[in-house]
Amino acid sequence: MSERHTVLRSLHDVGLAAWFGGSLMGAVGLNGAAKREGADWQQGARIASAGWSLWAPVGAVAIGAHLVGSGGLLGANAARVLTQQGVAASTLAKTALTGAALAATVYGRVLGKKIELASSGTPQDAEKAERLPADIRQAERHLSYVQWAVPALTCGLIVLNALHAEQQRPAQQLYGVLRRARTLAPYVMSIHHWYRTH
Repeated sequence: MSERHTVLRSLHDVGLAAWFGGSLMGAVGLNGAAKREGADWQQGARIASAGWSLWAPVGAVAIGAHLVGSGGLLGANAARVLTQQGVAASTLAKTALTGAALAATVYGRVLGKKIELASSGTPQDAEKAERLPADIRQAERHLSYVQWAVPALTCGLIVLNALHAEQQRPAQQLYGVLRRARTLAPYVMSIHHWYRTH
């Protein structure tokens, strides 16, 4: 490829790395430390909530950077998506995983906010927590699943990113374009035949 997209690739990769790394660190380190150091459920929940709240703005910036980079690279590689066999499928899979990771991240934040409010001990916060979906035990259970789902989904994005990099090798591009042309050839011949006979 003659064109370079260093800024877009950097936004894409650094954003994804922070999204994956931050979510994995939170699920393993922060939650584990909160359980170990908290004298009771309330204190442990407060420790975990404080850490996740501090990370939330950084995580949002990382996700935003990744989305900007992804959108820019998709636009820059639109021709390859259309003409190279396999690229459209991996792009679709990547889009679906990104959507799932975003949904899990947002849902996790909503559940985390409920637990944060419920564990604060302030009556006003407890009232606010009641307005959010799910009871506290259900929220905790769902949150534990979601906080592991996010690093799993973003790890899937890293794997698909590696696949995209392999698909950009010159030999892979040529092979993919030839396969796409061979796939489309019968349809082109059918259309050509139809025009000749009508």
